[in-house]
Amino acid sequence: MSAGGQSSLPWMVLPRLDELEADLVQRRDHAAASGWKGEVEGIDLTSTFLRSKRVQTRRSVSLGMPALRHQSR
Repeated sequence: MSAGGQSSLPWMVLPRLDELEADLVQRRDHAAASGWKGEVEGIDLTSTFLRSKRVQTRRSVSLGMPALRHQSR
């Protein structure tokens, strides 16, 4: 992990986020079919955070990390 708690290899996180979202979709469908309104709301909230994390991760992958420049004296 780098400073700020962010992974130094964020692109490796994207496939895992996709897996988590697919699981959440299945869990939400089951909860909705079972009439578990509270569970659906919780899964929807988790899905919102997951999508936010995916956007944040893709943004950091697209921008990359700036290189540090050493100043000569």
